[in-house]
Amino acid sequence: MISDNILNYFKDLDPVSVALGVGIGAILDYIVSLIISPKGSGQINPGIDKDSAKVATMCPLKDIEDTVKKSDKGVVAYCRCWRSKKFPYCDGAHAAHNKKTGDNTGPLVIKK
Repeated sequence: MISDNILNYFKDLDPVSVALGVGIGAILDYIVSLIISPKGSGQINPGIDKDSAKVATMCPLKDIEDTVKKSDKGVVAYCRCWRSKKFPYCDGAHAAHNKKTGDNTGPLVIKK
């Protein structure tokens, strides 16, 4: 059973104030969603090869092996966040993306 204190609280609320509060909350939620996802489209790829119907990067195994061998650390990292300026290679852009969005994406790392 609902206590009398709660019923009295809701009885004294002004409906216009409640509607105004809900409306302001909805507007703020909309503005925040635009800031987090400016396009609002849900697209992952922000600008890499957008003229193509589909972006598929082909890397022959020999090229990957050669790249790993040439690396001073013996690893090569491929971008999975679509924000790298060196795409398809990772440049660490996922760190800023993760901080901004709360995501946890990272590169595909291939090592010897």
